[in-house]
This record gives sequence, C-alpha cells and structure tokens, in this order.
Amino acid sequence: MTLQSEQPIDLLAAVLQKHSRIVENEADLTPLFDRIGNARVVLFGESTHGTHQFYTARAHLSKRLIAEHGFDFIAVEGDWPDCYRVDDFVKGFDAKNTHAKDVLHDFQRWPTWMWANQEVVQFIDWLRQYNRYHLPAGFFGLDVYSLWESMELVLAYLEEFQPDLLDLAYQATACFEPHGRNEHNYARAVSAIVETSCEHEVVNLLTRLRERKIDNLTARQRFDLEQNASVLVNAEHYYRTMVQGGPHAWNIRDLHMMHTLDDLMTHHGPDARAIVWAHNTHIGDARHTTMAGAGMFNLGQLAREQYGEDEVVLVGFGTHRGSVIAAPSWGAPMRSMTVPPANPESWEHAFHLAAPKNQLLICDHITDNPYSQIPRGHRAIGVVYDPSTDELYNYVPTVLPQRYDAFLYFDQSTALHPLHIPVDSHGVPETYPWGL
Repeated sequence: MTLQSEQPIDLLAAVLQKHSRIVENEADLTPLFDRIGNARVVLFGESTHGTHQFYTARAHLSKRLIAEHGFDFIAVEGDWPDCYRVDDFVKGFDAKNTHAKDVLHDFQRWPTWMWANQEVVQFIDWLRQYNRYHLPAGFFGLDVYSLWESMELVLAYLEEFQPDLLDLAYQATACFEPHGRNEHNYARAVSAIVETSCEHEVVNLLTRLRERKIDNLTARQRFDLEQNASVLVNAEHYYRTMVQGGPHAWNIRDLHMMHTLDDLMTHHGPDARAIVWAHNTHIGDARHTTMAGAGMFNLGQLAREQYGEDEVVLVGFGTHRGSVIAAPSWGAPMRSMTVPPANPESWEHAFHLAAPKNQLLICDHITDNPYSQIPRGHRAIGVVYDPSTDELYNYVPTVLPQRYDAFLYFDQSTALHPLHIPVDSHGVPETYPWGL
C-alpha cells in the first residue's frame, strides 16, 4: 500500500458525501447504535492520544452503552494497577478519595495526560455516580508497561496472604534490581548478555500462583493478583524484545491486551459485554493496513478472530485539523501543538471535501464501492509528534471500510485538558513517529 492513490480524491469524497451522516446532535448517532446492535465487544479508537473530541465522544457513547445496553466494563490502553484503582473508586471500594480528579492525578507514568485529564475525570465521576444505583460497570487497563508497579503489588499480596511464595517473588525482584527500576536499562542489558534475562523467574512465579489456591483472598483480590502477575511476565518479554526492533514487541503488547480483554470477559461471565478505548492503530483491523505487510497484528484484528466479526464492532476516529496534546520526544513535557490540515490524498481530506463538518460513516454502506477499496493514508498521531513532518510520518495506508465498522470524523478538533500542568506550548518538537 502507498500513501498516494491513482484515483482522484474527489471521487472518494463524492462517495462519502452520499453515505456519511452529518453529526450535529445526539440523534445523529443513532445509526451507530443500530450498527452495534447485540455485539459483545465495541472498540472505540482515536487518531491521537490528546484530542478533546475523541475523549468526550467516547465517553458519551460509552455512557449510553452502559446505561441503555447493559455493557459491563470499559478496558483502556492504560496500566492495570492504575486503572484498577479507578475501578476501586467507581465501585465504591475506595474509602479515601471522593473525586475522580484525586484518583487520576496519581497516574504518574509518562504520558500522564492520556488518562489524567479533565475529560476522563468527568466520565469517571459519572460512572461512580451511576454505579451507586445500578449493577456496577468497571474500568480496567489493558496495557503491558507496568513492570515495577505490578511486581510491587504481587509482593504486597504474597506478604499478606501467601508468605511461603515470597522466595519466588524475591528471586524475580532481585533479578530486576540491578537495573534500577528502568525498563530500558533492563532491555539493553539483556540484549547484550542473554543470560541476564529474568524470564525464568517471572514465568516460574506466575506458574506457581496459578497452581496455588489462596483461600483467604477474595475473588476480586485473586483476579487482581493474577493479572498483575501476567503483566509481570509479559512486560518482561516486551521490554526484552523491544530493543531488537521489528514487529515483535508490538505484537507482544497487543497480544497481552487481547489476553487481558479475554480474561475480563471470562471474569464477567458468559453474557459479558465490553467497551475498549485505545488508539486506532490498536483497534482498527491491522490486516487492512500496511501493518500486516510489516508482520504486525493488533487488538482489533485479534478480537474479530477470537469472538467473530458479528460480535465485534470497531469504531475509528479521525480529524482534519486542529490542536493536540503531545510531546516533542519520548518522556519530554507535554505541549499543545497545531495539527495541520490533513494530507490532500488522505481519508481525512476526503471527508473534509465531502463536507467540512463532523460526520458518521457506517462502513457497510461503502464496502461495495470500488473507490472505497483503494488504500489511502489515514492519520495516526501518537504521544510523540512533530507537526512539521506530519505528512511524512503520520499516515498509515488503509482500506478504511475494511479496517473499521464505523468511523467518526471531526472536521476541526481541539487539545484535551491535562491534570498535570503546565502545558508547554512553545518550541518546535523533534520527530518520533512511533509513540502510538
């Protein structure tokens, strides 16, 4: 697939003009709920990690799915330990905090703004209030990054409930200690000397935990312990593989997300229904992008394969121009940056030509149209962004109606509102296109 297409963009714009629906109010989203129907898993994407409209739209849609359609939980592209504290809060198990802002402000892993923002605060406060009077809906993290935090929680559980397994846990801890709580130091050390890997220690610990029945743990505590132990194993594998380059680390991460989602579905019972919030690169089916040719798969593809396409609805999000919260380099302070008008050969520009307004497209309506089956660039902005190189690095060639079941387009978008301020809005950032 290439970014440029031989077919004029106005031919695609005419197709979108005919089949997309202008979104001006809540009623205009009705076709999306009709498309979701009885699906068990709905995945909501985003083409950036820092756009106000993506977060508020996902929150609005999720509220309706929970309140009107009985969805059981939301699983996000976030760390398990941090998100489990949010789950404690929304279900009334947190006796310390009374406001979501206090819980989310504790998200300290960079990029903090992904979940520690005012938009998520409003949604989490709504969810806590909703749960007081209804069957509670949960909030969980799917990601694999929390190596040290998950290790500490496993140790805390074992110290209190199963001290005879502490030796195994201490062996794993001791293996990682020389790297000073720095995943990149560990990855570099393992790549240089294979024998330094801690793989054996963490796999052995997880195996013993799964074999052992710990009677004095509640079901909630047991689930948390097992998920943190699973993160420990997969995070070690992820960081060990990351320095090698190629698609392998990406695949480990998305496979962990899929396993965690499946564990959550099993945990909530045979009739469970789930909502996922993650970047388009995770929730849009990778088989219909250049990711597949690079040997990569993702959560959206795996969900379709695991549950069946009738049970899964993938909803992509995009924007033509606006502003976004991102950073100039990995680990750098966040900035409010300008998102320039979309590449003139991209899907986003075709939507803009169709109508310079917010739109909803149900992809089933255009799958038979030949112009919609031509790969075109589809914008993907990560936590690291350089607007000056947007056209070079931030488009994934995509057959959009195959990648998603529906698409929400915002013609002009604005940056979200982080809790950890100040936001640096000055300077020209350096490029790092893969921080999705």
